[in-house]
Amino acid sequence: MDEMVKAALAKWPHVPHCYGWLGLDARGDWYMRDDRTQAAGPFPLSKGSRIQHDKLREFIERNYEADAQGCWYFQNGPQRVYVELEATPLVWRLRRDAAGGVQIQAHTGWPAGAVQGLWLDETGHLYLQTERGLGLVHSQDMTVAADEVEAGRWHPQPVRAAELPARFGFVRSPLAATRS
Repeated sequence: MDEMVKAALAKWPHVPHCYGWLGLDARGDWYMRDDRTQAAGPFPLSKGSRIQHDKLREFIERNYEADAQGCWYFQNGPQRVYVELEATPLVWRLRRDAAGGVQIQAHTGWPAGAVQGLWLDETGHLYLQTERGLGLVHSQDMTVAADEVEAGRWHPQPVRAAELPARFGFVRSPLAATRS
């Protein structure tokens, strides 16, 4: 977490949390969701405006984490901005390294660490559990993943997409969770 964010938290510890205003889609893109967007429907049916400003994306990603209930948020100074997830809290990018191995990095730029498990859902989406957590493999990187499966190095297990949040301890919609 940025030092200026920690300082703001110490100075203003009781700022209310923000829900519904930020979304993360299945490709690792961040979306701002104003009142009109939220009134048009839940994320991802009504996404909002994709955040394209590099410095803002980097700030969000440096200050992105989960609370004890598995709700992911961006700490924006003293305010916690909860994130609506299309799929998972992380979106994995896969790249071949010079030795032919696979480098795995989150949409945030975080290295994945060791792969602890692989799952394939009923629609063909591939998920990796790593030291960092569960994430969806980006659609553009499925060729690399398929090569690993075909070579016998990766062995995905079946899973139903609806089971992922409970099984891996994350909340897709913190906004909906506040209303239940």
